[in-house]
Amino acid sequence: MPYNCVINNEENNLSKQELMNMIQSYAFAVNDLTLYLDTHVEDDKALKLHNEYTRELKKYVDIYEKNYGPLTMYCPCNSWRWIANPWPWEGGNN
Repeated sequence: MPYNCVINNEENNLSKQELMNMIQSYAFAVNDLTLYLDTHVEDDKALKLHNEYTRELKKYVDIYEKNYGPLTMYCPCNSWRWIANPWPWEGGNN
């Protein structure tokens, strides 16, 4: 199964660290909104925001994984590139 990811040129210019910062920020917001929605199930505004942030998170994860390799074992990239990179103790930059 080929891994395809549509990347906006502006977003493709983000550095590895900038992409990771975006992923961490959106992941935090999605998790926080998920906890909020557990007790505020009728809040449509929060649900819409959760859905928007989830889409953004997926977009940035896709960009990161396409350029730098999988972040999780669920990456559909059909590749084991993460084992080909230097490990942190071998001088790899994570």
